[in-house]
Amino acid sequence: MKIDCHMHVQGNRSPWRMSDNDKIIEAADKLGIDKMCCSIPLTTPAPTPDEVRDCNDDVLDAMKQYPDRILGYCFLNPGYYREAIGEMKRCIGGEGMIGVKLYHQYFYSEPAVYPVVEQAIELNVPILGHAGHPTDAETRASQPRISDGVHFAQLAEKYPEAILIQAHIGGGGDWEWSIKALRRSPSVYLDTSGSVVDEGMIELAVRELGAERLLFGTDMTMEGGVGKILGANLTEEQRERIFHKNMSEILERR
Repeated sequence: MKIDCHMHVQGNRSPWRMSDNDKIIEAADKLGIDKMCCSIPLTTPAPTPDEVRDCNDDVLDAMKQYPDRILGYCFLNPGYYREAIGEMKRCIGGEGMIGVKLYHQYFYSEPAVYPVVEQAIELNVPILGHAGHPTDAETRASQPRISDGVHFAQLAEKYPEAILIQAHIGGGGDWEWSIKALRRSPSVYLDTSGSVVDEGMIELAVRELGAERLLFGTDMTMEGGVGKILGANLTEEQRERIFHKNMSEILERR
């Protein structure tokens, strides 16, 4: 079994455009991916509540179209904290989404994020956060508030009961630095998604964090996402933990 903890779907209301959702399901079938946890995030500095709602409505449509395959994350901009809390109650409490997706509008250690984290704790759902440790000036300039492992560690220290997922260790930047930054933050999970498939990346993450803290994800790099787990030097028990057991346990906490 495989549960993709980090995937995306296409929307009609929102500006997000990618492959047709039927093709995503077809690819998942061929790769043996049973369920995909999906969102539609906006990368702009300050998406409005209406824009956020459009993104989430598109995900809700996909959930209804593929009820046995697509699970939804509620995308939020914490800067509109009252609207964000209301959107969490609507999408998670009312419509059955399984967690929260944050992008780079704020560092996750900033107080603006705290109300969202507290509501996620109350709902007992995970927060998947876009992350990276960029080393080039261009990326740092385009994402000045991108969080890395230090920000997750700081948030986890303040809210140890929160279920935090640092996104796409293979998303670019210094992934080795990111892994080591999380060593003393046992409540933070790391997802394996991203187009980077450097040799030894998964093995280092297992060695530093333990297989019980890794979650299989693709972030649209579906073939590579599966291949990097199959190709890593892991035991079968470690592979099962990463492919589905860890995420299943998170989903069962509700």
